[in-house]
Amino acid sequence: MGRTAGSIELTVEERDTLDSWVRASSSEQRLVERARIVLLAADGLTNVEVGEQLGVTRQTVGKWRERFREERLDALGDARRPGRPLTYDHDDRLQIVKTVTTEPPDPDSYWTSQRVAEAVADLGISASQVWRILSDLDLKPWQSRSWLTSHDPDFWEKASDVCGLYLNPPENALVLSVDEKTGMQAKTPTNPTKRAKPGLVERREFEYRRNGTAALFAALDVHSGEVIWDTKDRDRSVQFISFLEHVDQATPPDLTIHLILDNGASHTSKQTRAWLEDPSRADRFQVHHTPTHASWLNQVELFFSILGRRLLRRGEFGSVPELVDKITGFITDYNQKAKPFQWTYEGKPLKVA
Repeated sequence: MGRTAGSIELTVEERDTLDSWVRASSSEQRLVERARIVLLAADGLTNVEVGEQLGVTRQTVGKWRERFREERLDALGDARRPGRPLTYDHDDRLQIVKTVTTEPPDPDSYWTSQRVAEAVADLGISASQVWRILSDLDLKPWQSRSWLTSHDPDFWEKASDVCGLYLNPPENALVLSVDEKTGMQAKTPTNPTKRAKPGLVERREFEYRRNGTAALFAALDVHSGEVIWDTKDRDRSVQFISFLEHVDQATPPDLTIHLILDNGASHTSKQTRAWLEDPSRADRFQVHHTPTHASWLNQVELFFSILGRRLLRRGEFGSVPELVDKITGFITDYNQKAKPFQWTYEGKPLKVA
């Protein structure tokens, strides 16, 4: 069995671009071959298996697999040869740039190399050459990034409050970063997973059976790294208040508890506010909300990311109780080795190199 040089995971945009190169009749054959190598490698085939399908050597497959892993789509074009004259002049390039900065043609929602080539057909430029020109200009209309802007008028005051708790915790107090991870699925593949072995990465059945969901409530002690947790069948105010009662019982009674919360419905509901403002516990629980759309300030999200990567993403659970048992075991082990997350920003202006 052939040895893979390394697994490849494609973004949606990358797969769309590679597919467009393969389908386009105007694509150069060497570019089509390289695109097919990457697509087959991304499907988990070894170098030998890809070579047998395409009629090339495994060394050729390994070469383009590794180049793609290092430079992504930019690696598949031919390296520029010194002294070679430009095929297309300045005005041609401007026309291509002008095209991709306008609305894409219906019914497409974004420009691909093939669609740009069709739009500037009068220039006689192939889709692969369009891709090279745009890559040289670092202009990639087939890629997209998203952002979410917080319009909270008190953004800086709330952010400063939360960061202050991280950097300078009050005396005789516990700072807890609190949130829920909902919709955790107990699922199993319809066919058994084939574990990794020499020459093959782990292979998993795409389809799976859903066996129910659970919600994890977690409170991260930001200065020790330990987690207080509980699992529920859903995320409502009743369940959140029940978790706060659990936190109350699990915490020494002489400590003030500072809760860092986002603006989720269960955190801001009338029931939750009434419970927190009750005279019997109003002095013990101090609430600090992150700005709207800024839950990334809440350190417990880092713990959820670790849990997702190490357990949930590839875990197989035949039932909700099995999922809960696995989570319990994971957090128990995590707490035995827990350390606080390192705060790396020192409050100094960042310098641009």
